[in-house]
Amino acid sequence: MTASNAGRKRILSGVQSSGKLHLGNYFGAIKQHIELQDQGECFYFIADYHALTTIHDRDVLRQNVLDAALDYLALGLDPERVAFFRQSDVPEVTELAWILSTVTGMGLLERAHSYKDKIEQGITPSVGLFTYPILMAADILIYRSDLVPVGQDQVQHIEMTRDMAGYFNQTYGEIFPLPTYQLGKTPKVPGTDGRKMSKSYGNTIDIFAEGKVLRKQVMGIVTDSTPVEAPKDPAKCNVFQLYSLFASPEEQADLAAKYRAGGLGYGTVKNMLLEKIDACFGPARERRKELAAHPERVEKALRQGAERARAEAIQTMNLVREAVGLGSYRR
Repeated sequence: MTASNAGRKRILSGVQSSGKLHLGNYFGAIKQHIELQDQGECFYFIADYHALTTIHDRDVLRQNVLDAALDYLALGLDPERVAFFRQSDVPEVTELAWILSTVTGMGLLERAHSYKDKIEQGITPSVGLFTYPILMAADILIYRSDLVPVGQDQVQHIEMTRDMAGYFNQTYGEIFPLPTYQLGKTPKVPGTDGRKMSKSYGNTIDIFAEGKVLRKQVMGIVTDSTPVEAPKDPAKCNVFQLYSLFASPEEQADLAAKYRAGGLGYGTVKNMLLEKIDACFGPARERRKELAAHPERVEKALRQGAERARAEAIQTMNLVREAVGLGSYRR
């Protein structure tokens, strides 16, 4: 652990500002982020630099950043306890990304699963998309982070970050700690079609959807054609898997027994899931509406977080520039 955060682990994670947050975001990352607020020194950022690989409309990007901030704050993130900020408000991260790129081999980037997946989805590859893991590594290393809470699909990026930190340390001396990752209790959340819930698949249930919009998303969950009266296997049902995210062990066991007994229709279970979602996120929806009416509060929180984050980033870049032989850092 570095001297700057000795005795208290430093936690870093980010969220893409690429659209509305959904249940996969919440159970895969956001819930864990909020739970970790008192377990270390937390730096959480909205990844607007990363979003530029897919979003080229400035108004859409700005609205997505605001939406992500509103969502996190409404769900319980406390800007007095964590540094919560826009990635682009700490421009030093791009300088570190360049320096890391000079010690990182092409082969490492070519093995990135996320790059291959996006190419398979038909996305036109850009240099930014290819070098995405380097910027992600810079996001983590610039705060000399110890722990990165992520979903299963991001584990490779943390391993690549460790590799890049190792390359730099071997070349210039020990500057960066090697961060570790931490998976949430629900590393994979099924979407409405059974695949991993993802905006790119169009199979999401949005956290802050309500009324007819939410009902349409929930009722659109794909099920099989087993008759109502027939026994069903809860382990093979997307609705049951989603319901289990909200239910107590006793509630899960009770519903599983009803599946196996027969006489339970999928429509009934979808309504049960809908009630759980409303109960879980109802209070947050009201907080979000209040915050949305006062965007200046959101901006204040992001600027406050950026000041804390940038102070740490500048300290790191002073060490990095000294190590590689560049001049002293100037704000």
